[in-house]
Amino acid sequence: MRLLAPLVGMVALVLGTALVLAAEGNQATEKPYTIVDGKVDKKTFNGWRRYTESCLRCHGPDGAGSSYAPSLVDSAKHMTQDEFNEIVVNGRTNVNAASENVMPPFGEVEDVVTYLDDIWAYLKARADGVLDRGRPPRIGD
Repeated sequence: MRLLAPLVGMVALVLGTALVLAAEGNQATEKPYTIVDGKVDKKTFNGWRRYTESCLRCHGPDGAGSSYAPSLVDSAKHMTQDEFNEIVVNGRTNVNAASENVMPPFGEVEDVVTYLDDIWAYLKARADGVLDRGRPPRIGD
């Protein structure tokens, strides 16, 4: 019996670790958007609307970037939503030998911070290549 207790403890530890890793893997593969037959869910459509109203003037149509600000579609391929939220809320300054780029903070702009999840869903769908440029059709339309 004394030998069995440590073995049971190790099996429980291994199984617990495997369950945690599986849960984290599922979260990483879970998409923030829903697209059915080329049409987006309400959240992703609202993200396109909010992006168009608040972000387009600097980051260009469809998140593709401009001469003024980088492509958010490319950025969404390499960053997490938490990183995206941090930059949008607090802003960022990038300085190099050729230029200085400033992203102003939007942490107090209600039409942006209230809908960060929606904007992220739209940009992530674009970054994942499952949503084309232009006004996305909505599920149910």
